[in-house]
Amino acid sequence: MHCDIKKIVMKLNGNSLDEVLKKEALSDEDIVFLLGLTEPEDCKKLQEAAYKKTTELMGNKVYYRGLIEVSNVCTVDCRYCGIRKDNHGVHRYTLSKEEILEAAMFAAENGYGSICLQAGERNDPKFVSFISDCLREIHRKTVSESLPNGLGITLSLGDQTKEVYEEWAEASGNRQNLRYLARFESSNQELFDFLHNVLHKKSKQLEHRLQCLQWLKECGYQVGTGVMIGIPGQTLEDLCSDIRLYQKLEADMIGMGPYLMSEGGDLKSLGQTENKKLFQLSLNMLAVTRLVMGNINIAAATAMQVLDPQGRETAISYGANVVMPNLTPLQYREGYQLYDKKPGLKDDPETFGLKLEERINSKGREVGWNLSGSSRKWLNRTGNCQEGYDGRKSSGGPSVVWMKPSESQNNE
Repeated sequence: MHCDIKKIVMKLNGNSLDEVLKKEALSDEDIVFLLGLTEPEDCKKLQEAAYKKTTELMGNKVYYRGLIEVSNVCTVDCRYCGIRKDNHGVHRYTLSKEEILEAAMFAAENGYGSICLQAGERNDPKFVSFISDCLREIHRKTVSESLPNGLGITLSLGDQTKEVYEEWAEASGNRQNLRYLARFESSNQELFDFLHNVLHKKSKQLEHRLQCLQWLKECGYQVGTGVMIGIPGQTLEDLCSDIRLYQKLEADMIGMGPYLMSEGGDLKSLGQTENKKLFQLSLNMLAVTRLVMGNINIAAATAMQVLDPQGRETAISYGANVVMPNLTPLQYREGYQLYDKKPGLKDDPETFGLKLEERINSKGREVGWNLSGSSRKWLNRTGNCQEGYDGRKSSGGPSVVWMKPSESQNNE
């Protein structure tokens, strides 16, 4: 009798899941339900729904953002971070303009449509001017027949003033392929304060981070944000609230990943969620975000590789469409570890991009070579133009507006 009841419950749960996945709009209860899935069969259904939505709305391509870790010098003290200001055990560095340009040129010459400049948070005029100079040179040097507007640019350089965001946008020379990633980490005010503020020294405010995201939108950036998944004390309801905040912000792209411990942080005593459980929760969060947010860009976080050797590729099957191969010069990578056991510290850029392509192809996807891969949501909202749905340029002009894929494209 006990076995029969169990079968009935499993059947009811299975039917409930199928019904939820068919909904056009998910309720908070639906989101929490999907985030909490653990049974392999249920997780597979969620994965298939997210994959289908991704390819229908975003096409089959996965876009490369060549990651250049400009500097690990940081003026803030986020408690989870390996390069926080008060971690005196890390050797600090800042790449030269020549090193940044060399990495950018490698990206341009090897089919990467865009790069991401990432660094610890600094607001000093010298750093602001340095970034502006780099952006101008990157644009000047990477305009070509295959990249008529130069490399697409993503910046992840922390909280700045609106004037600085505008200065960098102007310096990029490529506003139609310009993005900024500023994760709010958690929409739960108590969790945010716990993560970012050392006792008696408040260094970060959630309200200010949200203001920065608004300024970025006003300056014309494609706005990216995200959270950490599996923070000690975080609930599924918190993650649901995070997704709702994505919606409220009208985010164009999402970069999120698992909460991982760092020897350089000061939260080691709290530990972290067991790898297998954290991995599935992170995948669920990615998939549900795709189902709710639709035609945005979602990155497959490198941190997923810490939890599973195929983490990045699995994330692609759950709805991600952006990956970030590391182009930072090898000799600096040890110094840019936001979390422990960071993968890819010795990946050779000369061969890694092609090897990653093979793994992407194994998931039924293809690399969007020489494409910036702007967010469809942003393109639709702003009326900007870019390469067509399949990556080809129109014969009658430089580009065509993104259109909803046809039925034949949906079935590819």
